Amino acid sequence: MASILIKILKKLKKLTLILRGIFEANNIRERILLFEKRFLEKNFWKDKNTAQKNIKEKNFFEDILNNYIKSQKEVENLLELYRLASTENNKDVIDECEKNLSLLLSEAKLTEAKCFLSNENDSFDSYLEIHAGAGGTESQDWAAMLRRMYMKWADKKNYKLEIISEHRGDEAGIKSSTIKICGSYVYGWLKSESGIHRLVRISPFDSGARRHTSFASVWVYPMLDDSIKIDIQEKDLRIDTYRSSGAGGQHVNTTDSAVRITHIPTKIVVQCQNERSQHKNKETCFNMLKARLYEHELKKKDENVKSLEDSKTDIGWGHQIRSYVLQPYQLVKDLRNNYESTNPDSVLNGNIDEFLENSLFRSKGENK
Repeated sequence: MASILIKILKKLKKLTLILRGIFEANNIRERILLFEKRFLEKNFWKDKNTAQKNIKEKNFFEDILNNYIKSQKEVENLLELYRLASTENNKDVIDECEKNLSLLLSEAKLTEAKCFLSNENDSFDSYLEIHAGAGGTESQDWAAMLRRMYMKWADKKNYKLEIISEHRGDEAGIKSSTIKICGSYVYGWLKSESGIHRLVRISPFDSGARRHTSFASVWVYPMLDDSIKIDIQEKDLRIDTYRSSGAGGQHVNTTDSAVRITHIPTKIVVQCQNERSQHKNKETCFNMLKARLYEHELKKKDENVKSLEDSKTDIGWGHQIRSYVLQPYQLVKDLRNNYESTNPDSVLNGNIDEFLENSLFRSKGENK
């Protein structure tokens, strides 16, 4: 019993420090007051895009504040319940206190991570691209598993999903897929997922039941709003139309409605085939191209851009950011911050929040 009580007291102390640190370090109330002052400015509402973006950011920080206040009250209630239970030596209630404390710690860590979503682009919606590496069916099936993982994650968050473009594998899986994800701070959460993802498993396609290693790349780009202007010269573009290979009915499959745009100077390629109208697919392609070019310019300013670009040319060994091992043991490990999970089934079912949180802490120089 004594060891349980000490454990609970340590958790209570840790939780209190996290909650206090969230506001001391991030000035949440001050940020909300700043937004309220902006709303009172004479010309604030003239720029609709900027106004909507500021409202979205204010609501986000208000949500953090409300979570903080709620957590503080729950800590006080748990502390009172714990004192009463320890006085009466009620093990059942003490066990319940420990369980609730663990939940509160997870919620507090999530709230703390949200405070790091303060970069200019973090509030944007996002495009997410997945490409199978070399290896044919194995890698194509792995790419489809990753797509399912991110779609499951987005679904749990009640985010809006739309498959923009997809090329199916020859036997199974996908060669590539582009998904648009819309919701609260999607880009901020997902931006750290860009890189090579490695899978080790017993292949379901190998009659000899041998272990295989597969690779797929994930690239995340912010979906820009009208407040950010990107200059695209027509002479720099090659626009191709082709017949859609995806679902969509007879019309899609019998006309050249799909669009592919190549930006010649950067060799960036975007494509869309989800609409029946070639015009709408072209419009979506231009929006995606703007996002890719914007991200490209940001990366050029980053001193690590060379290693990132090199990794894009080789979806394989030596470039992975995360490994998912299903055989001979069970482990998912982020190779950038060493965070790991021994439950790959849960991770592949979309429970990736702890990996995303740890990436945020790492980006801010925190050690969690």
